[in-house]
Amino acid sequence: MYADPPAPQPLQPGETPPAPDSAGSALLGPGAAVTWEFNPEYQRLVTLWGQVLPLLETLTTSLDKAYQMSRSRDVWDAPVGERYVRDLVEWRARLGQYRQAILTSISDQAADTPRWVPVNTGAPHAFS
Repeated sequence: MYADPPAPQPLQPGETPPAPDSAGSALLGPGAAVTWEFNPEYQRLVTLWGQVLPLLETLTTSLDKAYQMSRSRDVWDAPVGERYVRDLVEWRARLGQYRQAILTSISDQAADTPRWVPVNTGAPHAFS
């Protein structure tokens, strides 16, 4: 089984935007007042993680249940049963790799996407 990558963190209660002297305001010019907003692109990644993870958990649980049942001799004791168990082992491995790829993709995109953006500049994200 694989360890899940870090999930994008939603806006926390009391979390504040970057300080006015941060590098972002320096890029806009000296003395420029910057109003920050939580990046909508980052929030979409948080939402996507929350939608995908339960679906992957459901798939994993269903496949694990079928695997456990198929290994029991009370269910199936024949050569075709052994083939079925081997197929389930392969499907579980594929699902683990699929899960890892999806969650890593979301996590990597979140790591490359700023949490806060200036209000008037749009919402930049990685690879734009």
